[in-house]
Amino acid sequence: MRCLWLLALVLLPLFSVAADTTDAWQALREGRALILMRHATAPGTGDPANFRLGHCETQRNLNAQGRAEARRWGELLARQGIEQPRLLSSRWCRALDTASHMQRGPVQPFAALDSFFGQPTDGAEQTAELIRSINQLPAGAPLVLVSHQVNITALTGIFPASGEGLILALPLRPRAEPLARIPAP
Repeated sequence: MRCLWLLALVLLPLFSVAADTTDAWQALREGRALILMRHATAPGTGDPANFRLGHCETQRNLNAQGRAEARRWGELLARQGIEQPRLLSSRWCRALDTASHMQRGPVQPFAALDSFFGQPTDGAEQTAELIRSINQLPAGAPLVLVSHQVNITALTGIFPASGEGLILALPLRPRAEPLARIPAP
């Protein structure tokens, strides 16, 4: 009998996490939440000195692992019943490519999701603009945002891994607490 109690104590957190994740995915499907993702794996840190927006050859880009992660994200979204989300992405190529490799529909570049890694003093203002912009969007299809570590950390205080997603309740708020953290598939 004691072994059963110990087993229950060990397994209980797993059932709780699964229930929380199920509820979070449901909130996303119903438009009561969004998913904010860090772009998939793109080796390196920051941007090269010759970085130019719109010129992928000057930027860090997804590697084969990152492209596979993005495809698996698309498959995961489909398994969760999210077929045609609104896909908003940073204008950086690694974020746009993450969103497009999901193959879930058209991707809309969204400047409020752009990295401010090179200009950290812009972080507070850009985060406030992201919150305002997202909260002004009309209700509709589930919302998938692809951005960068620095942006996600500024909004949530969480340092996400490459390809990790956070399901956040709407309306979006500063220091948003995730309903669920979804590791890169």
